[in-house]
Parts: sequence; structure tokens; C-alpha cells
Amino acid sequence: MMLSGGNRGIGLCIARAAQARGWHVSLGLRDPSVLPEGLDPSLSDLHTYDALSRGAEAEWVTATAAQHGRVDAVVASAGLFTDTSIIEAEEAEIDTLLEVNLRAPRRLARAAWPWLKASGRGRVAILGSLSGKRVASKASALYSVSKFAAIGLAHALRHEGWDDGIRATAFCPGLVATQMGATAAGDAVGPEAMTQPDEVAHLVLEVIGLSNTASMAEMHINWRTDGIF
Repeated sequence: MMLSGGNRGIGLCIARAAQARGWHVSLGLRDPSVLPEGLDPSLSDLHTYDALSRGAEAEWVTATAAQHGRVDAVVASAGLFTDTSIIEAEEAEIDTLLEVNLRAPRRLARAAWPWLKASGRGRVAILGSLSGKRVASKASALYSVSKFAAIGLAHALRHEGWDDGIRATAFCPGLVATQMGATAAGDAVGPEAMTQPDEVAHLVLEVIGLSNTASMAEMHINWRTDGIF
């Protein structure tokens, strides 16, 4: 499994859950000198990766495939949140948001695609958000735009890889008890009321483990009743 955003939050919980199920996890980290807490070093590879560095995905895939001869799953968990107004945001900020939340996951899937095809049951997990299903507030509007795009990416990859056994899923949690979740919620919601990151990780691994005949295009996970979600 190749996983971005594994140094904290949901990504780190996914890495731990994956290793508990026997996966070897190749982590793309901005600082690969420190093993994230709770990971098994014998089931971990640490690689330099920055979602804002174009071409970094290909280098990471090449190094992982050279070491293991395969890539069976890609989990794009790295993400960026902003509460800047959709009207006031400068183009540079929008470009950065889309680079991290949309373009980097596409480049990672693209780089790993030949290996996912060779697997015969390759898996792509895109960490979207319920903000990619509805715009809940003006403070989350710009972030929502990027996550709508990320969910669209998951659907597009699902169609692209279907005949080759590749299954892609968009995971769409609401507020999760992580640093990003706390930033998004401000003082409005305490972490004890939010979905726990270990719960999201469990669901990601469950879906990744499904056969090719039990595909799930999206999974919605919420801490409250919220419209149809």
C-alpha cells in the first residue's frame, strides 16, 4: 500500500490499521527521517514526498516498486483545509488547495496505474469529505469545491480502471477528531462528539478488502444527522 498523509490523523490511523492486517505500507512523508508513532518499522517504508512537488509521485512509485515489485493499493489521505472566502481567495491559494486535494492524488494514481493493473485487484482510496457532497457553510465553501473535485476524481478512476480490476472509492467523512477537524470546527464541536479517525481507518480497510464484485463508489461517514447524510 502506498499512502500519503500518513504522519498524523486519518492517514496515520489507516497505516496502523493496514499493518495490523498484514499490509506493508510505503509512506510518502515530507520528513521521512522519523517513523510515525505506532507503526511497525518492519512493515514500513518511508519516502520523501510533498504533494506540492510535481514529479514526486513518480519518484515515490518507482522506489516502492523497485523494492517490492508490486503496488496493490494507493491511499490518497494528504489534504489541505482553508476557510478563506470563495470570493476573497487569491488564485495562488486556490491553486495550492487544488494541487494538494485533487491534482496530487491524480498524479499518484497515474504513476501507480501500471502496477495496480498488474495486481488484477488494485485499489484506490481517495479521502474526500462530506464537504464534497454539500456546501455546509460559507466558511467551508472553497474547501468544498476542492473536495467535490476529489470525489469526481474517484469516480473517474473507478470507470478508468474497472476492466483491469482496479476499484476506486471516495471516502467522505464529516468532522473527524483530528487536527484538521478541530480547525474546521473551531469551538463549535468537541473532539469527543466527532467521528474518530480509527473508525474511518477501519472502514477504509474493510472496503479495500472487498472483492472485485463488491465495489463501493462512495462511503459517507457522519457524526450527526445531516440531510441525507
